[in-house]
Amino acid sequence: MSLLGIDIGTSGCKATIIDFEGNIRGQSYREYSLISPNPGWEEIDPELVWSLVKRVIANSIDEYKGTPVKAISVSSFGEAAVPIDRNGNVLYNSMIYIDERGREEAGYLEYRLGREKILGITGISVHPMYTINKIMWLKKNKPDVYKNTWKFLLFADFILFKLGAKPHTDYSLAARTMAFDIINKKWSAEILECAGLDEDKFGEPVQAGTLVGEITGSIAEELGLPRGVILVAGGHDQPCAALGAGAIKCDLAVDGLGTTECITPTFDRPVISDVMAMNHFACVPHVMKDMYVTYAFTFTSGSVLKWYRNNFGAAYIAEAVKSNINLYDMLIEKASKGPSDIFVLPHFAGAATPYMDVEAKGAIIGLNIGTKAEDIMKAILEGITFEIMVNVEKLAEAGIKVEEMRAVGGLAKSDPFLQMKADMMGKKVTTLQVSEAGTLGVAILAGTACGVYKNVEDAVQKLVKKKKEFYPDEKLHEIYAEKFQTYKRIYPAVKQIYR
Repeated sequence: MSLLGIDIGTSGCKATIIDFEGNIRGQSYREYSLISPNPGWEEIDPELVWSLVKRVIANSIDEYKGTPVKAISVSSFGEAAVPIDRNGNVLYNSMIYIDERGREEAGYLEYRLGREKILGITGISVHPMYTINKIMWLKKNKPDVYKNTWKFLLFADFILFKLGAKPHTDYSLAARTMAFDIINKKWSAEILECAGLDEDKFGEPVQAGTLVGEITGSIAEELGLPRGVILVAGGHDQPCAALGAGAIKCDLAVDGLGTTECITPTFDRPVISDVMAMNHFACVPHVMKDMYVTYAFTFTSGSVLKWYRNNFGAAYIAEAVKSNINLYDMLIEKASKGPSDIFVLPHFAGAATPYMDVEAKGAIIGLNIGTKAEDIMKAILEGITFEIMVNVEKLAEAGIKVEEMRAVGGLAKSDPFLQMKADMMGKKVTTLQVSEAGTLGVAILAGTACGVYKNVEDAVQKLVKKKKEFYPDEKLHEIYAEKFQTYKRIYPAVKQIYR
């Protein structure tokens, strides 16, 4: 028997078949595009996503051709809701987090309830990106859509519903709506009343890992799945990745190293404070029962490397093609050895936590006539790591410690980069045998729910296997700690120039 994990992202969906020992046996991925019907509007077509999810499930099963799937669970990005009628028909495209609609509505809720009250209930600061503001906009501007909507489901819940599950929303995704009471684990009647929204239009809140139904016979036949496959509530992609990386106890964080970078630390109590709010850190229920997570992230990480490649890397590209090696591995290998004398502020697409400054600008500081391309490359790698160090420092001020980073994603494949990260941060960095932490996380939820594993801890022990550990060089860490003090002065200085 096997488990099927599905991950829904803003640009594509993935299905992964995992056996009970944690080995990937089949996998498929399909991309889709955002829709921009008007300036500032950014939508996803849920019906397109559903059709491609069916395709990746069928393709992964065709690739596997092994023992039958026993259970399915799904993770997804947050915020975007799918309005469906009683027959499951989609009534409107989903507005994603960067869609500009909802600003007026967020301002109204802040004025009526106050920022502190909303933070105390939801664990997040008021922002137009959250679901409730988009639904308020929909009710005002598309009243027929709101009236005919039976349920607003987040994407993981929508896919499970289409497979045959009851309408539900797990706690971690519900927390991305700005309408969920994270302490009492229920929809906030006070916020919904102020917003003028009906609570019965939302899915039933459930703990991730809850059984929510069985696959319908017609869908099972269409996808090549056996009848009776169990459907299990998944969750928000970041806490699912944390689970898949084994981050189920305090002081651990998963570090997703991709186009952007996001660290997801775990802790055993809700942390809601002025320090958290000031640094734009949310407090979100983990998919692990009675645990919580927060998100500290950048808008640029691997994307800065891509910028360097596209503008200055022609010779490296030619060499990589000739040598048949990965270009990014080459760039990292060729970067200057030892700490750089240059600083790169990687705010090339604005600054995320702790600043949340969309107008922030990037900078390269310390150039001289002897500067080489390899020096700038090294400074980029240091800059994206310094930015995470700022977040880890702010998290510590809020009482959330990070002692070990579990690295996943594209840059987690580079040993030199991870050793540099350990040296700079002064913390252990660990890679994993299975880098697909998100789909492994929902497979853990699915396997635990259907009795394959005794509990989540048992599943993590059996499935999450360390690959390599990187320990900091104390002498290098001392050098980087001094450089870090200089780095922290750069953003305020650059901000003053551009404002």
